[in-house]
Amino acid sequence: MRTYHCFWLLFWAGQPHQSFLTLLSKRTSGFPEKEKVLVLSGNSKKDFSRSKRSWMWNQFFLLEEYTGTDYQYVGKLHSDQDKGDGSLKYILSGDGAGDLFIINENTGDIQATKRLDREEKPVYILRAQAINRRTGRPVEPESEFIIKIHDINDNEPMFTKDVYNASIPEMSDVGTFVVQVTATDADDPTYGNSAKVVYSILQGQPYFSVESETGIIKTALLNMDRENREQYQVVIQAKDMGGQMGGLSGTTTVNITLTDVNDNPPRFPQSTYQFRAPESTPPDSPIGRIKANDADVDENAEIEYSITDGDGYNMFGIITDKDTQEGIITVKKALDFENKNLYILKVEATNTHVDPRFLYLGPFKDSATVRIQVEDVDEPPVFSRPAYIIEVKEDVPINSIIGTVTAQDPDAAKNPVKYSVDRHTDMDRVFNINSGNGSIFTSKPLDRETLLWHNITVIAAEINNPRQSSRVPVFIKVLDVNDNAPEFPMFYETFVCENAKAEQLIQTLSAIDKDDSFSGHQFSFSLAPEAASSSNFTLQDNRDNTAGIFTRKTRYNRHEMSTYLLPVIISDNEYPIQSSTETVTIRVCACDHRGKMLSCNAEALIHPTGLSTGALVAILLCIIILL
Repeated sequence: MRTYHCFWLLFWAGQPHQSFLTLLSKRTSGFPEKEKVLVLSGNSKKDFSRSKRSWMWNQFFLLEEYTGTDYQYVGKLHSDQDKGDGSLKYILSGDGAGDLFIINENTGDIQATKRLDREEKPVYILRAQAINRRTGRPVEPESEFIIKIHDINDNEPMFTKDVYNASIPEMSDVGTFVVQVTATDADDPTYGNSAKVVYSILQGQPYFSVESETGIIKTALLNMDRENREQYQVVIQAKDMGGQMGGLSGTTTVNITLTDVNDNPPRFPQSTYQFRAPESTPPDSPIGRIKANDADVDENAEIEYSITDGDGYNMFGIITDKDTQEGIITVKKALDFENKNLYILKVEATNTHVDPRFLYLGPFKDSATVRIQVEDVDEPPVFSRPAYIIEVKEDVPINSIIGTVTAQDPDAAKNPVKYSVDRHTDMDRVFNINSGNGSIFTSKPLDRETLLWHNITVIAAEINNPRQSSRVPVFIKVLDVNDNAPEFPMFYETFVCENAKAEQLIQTLSAIDKDDSFSGHQFSFSLAPEAASSSNFTLQDNRDNTAGIFTRKTRYNRHEMSTYLLPVIISDNEYPIQSSTETVTIRVCACDHRGKMLSCNAEALIHPTGLSTGALVAILLCIIILL
């Protein structure tokens, strides 16, 4: 017959200690008060079935954070083989056995030795067994059970951030999302309400609100204006136990900044501005600054200035200083106190970035009046022209007046002016000027062929204040007169063959004239009277400013006459007529039957080096001069 034994495992939900029972009534509710028995019976099938149903209680609860002075009682292990004679020994193994959990090896009582924290470890798996103390052999199979630490509300909600920072545009609608805060609770969310967190606002009303379940913060007040208040500090509380009394709580701070929108138009602090500008102020120079105030910031406060009206619309301009948002009034044209000494401008300041949502607040621009008083200054004399051009003939006599410059003091005092020539522009002192009336006259002869233009500078200075002076360029053009006779462009030296025939062309002549001719030069050529009848050569004027020299007889003898000097008269066609007598040198040379020169008497016409006689003579003269 087979024998079965019964192994009892008892856990006590109650606690005999008065201090623990008191704590249990405060921290928990609905905890079972009667013991649970786990049995494995070997006496009958009925007992075995009962033990299986009892063994379903394999999970037991133990309160965390026990504060009693004694060990906390967990349960009792008992076997039906235990006769009470001490022959059996109870053993406990598994999580925390021997350390957190101990068992009385004689009685089977299990106790917790330390204070347990569910947040550190919520479940312990243990194994219980009874063995024969004498033989050490188990008398029951090892049984496994679970001790689950029962949660109490010992953790307050913790926010994910100590401080939140958020921003929203000013003038936002009610209910605009700001930021969501989140708090977590380390307690068991499956047991009671220990981990059920509810949000509420402690500081920040009536400007903001918070959704109790989600922690979403929203605006609660309409038309919050950044210009009135920019920073808000909101304190949010997260409370567990569903917000009920006795629940634990934690707080966080939310710093909310209102960002700017363009809801403020620019405004001039005054309606009229006055400035003074000396009439000597150069163009593009600033004369003053104006500023329209805008309560907005950054690009919403950017302003563009413009001149919209006024009698100084063309005389002045205005630009915007991007750093200071000021309007800088500048001079566009030269001012003249004597001509106009007061200008009135209408200046407008306009926002460059307008938000259409706030157009109902009015036009985002403003205007002001600017009065500019032109101040008189002692100005230097002003010439009647910016430059003078004078034309004079080159044969003008010395001390002749060739032109006049005029300057006067533009000031109301009309101080007298004296004139002078800047000698740095007339080093040769060719011209002079009357210091009283500005008449320019020559002090030396002029020659157009030497210098066509004379560029001088005339200075006009106030007699009472010579430092007030001005300068003007005077361009003097020397006009041509027919004072130069035409001449040969080169030294003409030619030859004639001894066997030359009559009427043979031996040289073509041309001429030049240093003078100008508006219709073109017309030169005439002729032989000098003394050579016209007795010459061995003739000259023919081609009527095109050239002439040809021809032989008059058939043969020439170089032994009789080796060189002929032929005087030629050249005349121009201008008034007065100018003429000159030029000489053509003709040498008699031996030639072949084709007219090619072979040799000349006395000296060759062409030097072996290829230089003409005239060139050699010039070189010799230069050497003599150097020596």
